[in-house]
Amino acid sequence: MDAERLIGAGRVALARSGAALDIVAEAWQAQALAQAIGDQLALHGPQELKTEARDLAETGARGVVSPDHPSLRTGGIRAARLSTVMDPYGALTGLGALLGEVGIALVSVACGTDEEGLYWQCIEAIDAADESNDRVLGMLRRLDQEEGTRERERVRAAEMNGG
Repeated sequence: MDAERLIGAGRVALARSGAALDIVAEAWQAQALAQAIGDQLALHGPQELKTEARDLAETGARGVVSPDHPSLRTGGIRAARLSTVMDPYGALTGLGALLGEVGIALVSVACGTDEEGLYWQCIEAIDAADESNDRVLGMLRRLDQEEGTRERERVRAAEMNGG
């Protein structure tokens, strides 16, 4: 399944999550997706993203729980269905939006709970989502820079050829 479809599924699942533990589970799902997208881009993505993609995969892995965690048993880890990243820029943009939404939802849970364990779980998940989002934003900047460089080279080539 394409990354953008999985991101869309994650955004829908997060929006439908009402209980605190469901929101935390969706945060873990988002981190697993960040890891999977990072792995996919490190293997098959644009050359200019290889290093950053590996960093994203490592960052995403730090925010993921065990696949047999009770809150993930119902549907499994969605990211396991990732087969391709058709549009790296679109996928990273969508992943950044998902991670931002996850962060906001986790802040709400953390602020609304009296349970210390859940609070600290949320804080750790917020940190992980924020770090993954920083990696995603860096990759998007890199793609923008590369596209700008390619455009300038096209303009120069056209000018040199009398165009």
